[in-house]
Amino acid sequence: MKHAATKILVVLIAVMLVSTLTGCTNWKKKYNALDVEHQNLQGLYENCIASLDTTAAEKAKMSQELEKLRQQLKSGQSASQATGFEGKDVKVDQEKGTITVTLPNSILFASGKASLKSATNADLDDIYSVLRQRYSGMQIDVVGHTDSDPIRKTKNKWQDNWDLSAARALTVLRYMIDRGVSPQSIRGVACGESRPVASNTSSSGKAKNRRVEIVVHMR
Repeated sequence: MKHAATKILVVLIAVMLVSTLTGCTNWKKKYNALDVEHQNLQGLYENCIASLDTTAAEKAKMSQELEKLRQQLKSGQSASQATGFEGKDVKVDQEKGTITVTLPNSILFASGKASLKSATNADLDDIYSVLRQRYSGMQIDVVGHTDSDPIRKTKNKWQDNWDLSAARALTVLRYMIDRGVSPQSIRGVACGESRPVASNTSSSGKAKNRRVEIVVHMR
């Protein structure tokens, strides 16, 4: 009887020891998991702080550039001179903080096509050079526009003017990316015939409406 009780006691002690060791192992695993999670959160926090610092620096740079631009325009400089896009059709919206460089489709594309007339384009190269030197890191939109004439001869290629304007905007966007513009800072926009700058009742008006705009956002 005494032997049996001793045996039972030994078994109970063994069970308690196993439970204790198992509990310690579980707590160690939990600690390690929490430590890993803490390190991950610390890394995310440091990345967020770095991103905020970068964003603040970029905003300060944009504000300085915009103020400089305002002063140059006040002094009587033309928009193309003040922005650096000399010889181009340039408009500055100081309220929105945007610079819009307009290129007529006639110097970029043949009628009904979305591929550039040549492998290299001097106007686009000039624009890229200014973007790299003065507006690096700023958001850029490449906006395609058409006149109101419906697609007829090239219906097999383009569903409508939205489709054509999108393809042309993307062609210019890819050209800029190939030259070195960051894909994260540029986007393509299609407007079709929805935003005319002249009447579509005349051939000269239609020519003005067929265009690609490169918009630099300074805010």
